Amino acid sequence: MFAYTDLDKDTLIRDYCSRGLVVLAPDSLGIPKQVHKQIFESEVSALRSRSRITASSIPEVLQVLNSPGVIEACNAILGENWAIVPFTHNTPFLSGSHDQHWHKDDNGPYNGRKHRHHHAVQAELLYYPQQVGMDMGPTATVPYSQYWTFNHEENHDNFAGADHLDFKYQLDGMERIPVNGPKSPYKQEDIVNQQTDHDVRMRQSVEDLKWPFNQPFEVGPLDAGSVVIYSHNLLHRGNHRRDHWEKWRDNPRFMWRFWLYRTTEPSGELSPGENGTDFGEDSMTNLDRSTADEDVAEVWNYHVNWMHSGSRAHATDADPNRSRDEINREIGELARRMRTKNDLNEPVRIGAAYRLSRLATNRQVAMALEIALRDDRESVRRAATYGIAAMGPVITPVSLHAANSEVRWIRKAAAFCLGESGELRLEVVDELKSLLLSDSSVYVRSVAASALGCFGRRAVVDSEGAQLIPHVAEALCRSLGQEENRLSMDQAQGRSIKLVRPTDDCDVCEGIGIDYSVARFRPVRSAVRENALWSLVIVCSHGPAVLGNALAPLIDCLTEVATQDENVFSAGFAMDALTRLEHMGRDSEQEQDSTNSSLINLDAILDSSPICTSESLLRGGMPIERLVGYLDSRGFET
Repeated sequence: MFAYTDLDKDTLIRDYCSRGLVVLAPDSLGIPKQVHKQIFESEVSALRSRSRITASSIPEVLQVLNSPGVIEACNAILGENWAIVPFTHNTPFLSGSHDQHWHKDDNGPYNGRKHRHHHAVQAELLYYPQQVGMDMGPTATVPYSQYWTFNHEENHDNFAGADHLDFKYQLDGMERIPVNGPKSPYKQEDIVNQQTDHDVRMRQSVEDLKWPFNQPFEVGPLDAGSVVIYSHNLLHRGNHRRDHWEKWRDNPRFMWRFWLYRTTEPSGELSPGENGTDFGEDSMTNLDRSTADEDVAEVWNYHVNWMHSGSRAHATDADPNRSRDEINREIGELARRMRTKNDLNEPVRIGAAYRLSRLATNRQVAMALEIALRDDRESVRRAATYGIAAMGPVITPVSLHAANSEVRWIRKAAAFCLGESGELRLEVVDELKSLLLSDSSVYVRSVAASALGCFGRRAVVDSEGAQLIPHVAEALCRSLGQEENRLSMDQAQGRSIKLVRPTDDCDVCEGIGIDYSVARFRPVRSAVRENALWSLVIVCSHGPAVLGNALAPLIDCLTEVATQDENVFSAGFAMDALTRLEHMGRDSEQEQDSTNSSLINLDAILDSSPICTSESLLRGGMPIERLVGYLDSRGFET
């Protein structure tokens, strides 16, 4: 298995933007290999005693998350001060008898639906403390699949956050059938040779996609201590073991999963590949990326440049040697390509939208994207959102106009676009605020909540935009003051989360309900509250100075959520945001003493929770020595 031993940022970004998947070798982490052995042995002990396993109960996992190699790689992909979604609970997964089918995770906690980002805003990190052989259930992926997806707005099979490639696999009950183990219906020879009905169906479903470069790929073999980072949009699945089941107890395969997200905007110079990156042969999959067609290459190149520089200004003037008629014909052809039908043409639609965005100086482009944004077909609207996000602030009037549509799906798309690339001015904040506080659709309000965080992430690095941060924080706090938690849909409807349906009260999947058997919490969710708090973590990552007169009411708001909210995920986000206010974005210790210490009683806030989101607090800036000491003093999960 190809894994990075010496990290090269340009190579990492090139591979992540194209393949959507990178592997860090244990030697690249910069921590003793003994740490992985300690984690593995602690997990085996906890498994056999049936104890709950978390990063709080095995704090050596925090050393992995804090290792120089992980920090460097995640900084390259997600920027500094990246965050970890709290209480998800990022616990280790065992491979064994059953398969999942191909799906894409959403990076909200546990199956909450969000609009998918193409920008490297969200990622997943997998950590394997033991060696993973190819017969031990290595994670199965479909590299290169991260930019293409499926309809979900009125496709109830994909209503929940995880978009499924073959939902009939669920309906046929195949996920409940053991592929291996004492109750498996298959011969051991067929299991070893990957010839079971499950294996055949898995391969066939990927082949039937006919997307560029897509083929099943098992991430292995891996050395003990390997780390995998992949886009949350990548098709993947949990995999069954192929060795004899009697070996599993003595040789378990653990995997830890952490959901990560960006809090800072990329900044720097455009990449050396501004005019076209040389992707070349993929050393992991052995595919020749130089054969990528114009649609695919356009998407890859855009994201390489964005991750290096944060620039959406990749648009180029038309070739001076081309006539206006030639350019208009190209725009017309790309507009037509955005309307091609069926899932197999998703790369064509998306590629056309990105190619249109390069012609941003032509007014016909804005018209073409606006028409597509208002199309009846979700797949066309989806392509338009990514073209508008890539086009940059110049197309803001199109998004502002669409935000007032009578169609909720158009308002949802417009809110996403305003967060991704809307101009850094008060009118955009006010439009998102109006959608957040007043829209009749929970889905629109939740997208507006996350869009304000993305807007704030962009605004904070701009001298004029930074003045809008108090307005962003005030809008998000007002939302928290009026939005309510609901009993999770799986419990309210008595269904698997994969089968829940929208209701009169909520038109978006808010996710599975979890309370960890802790009396303070209930199995309740709120997509709007969780997205608002996700955004406030982003805002608070830039310290108290940017918040101005919104700081004190924000601290009061976050303190109330952290200490009283019955939704465990909301409480965790609030704890993370407060930790970041105390530890990040300060120019001096004097500022800390005069601003933070008098307003935030972090120790008391953390003591109010019966469980701890240790990995989020670590990423929130709490020194690891203080965090481990705090865990020891509270006896969390030990």
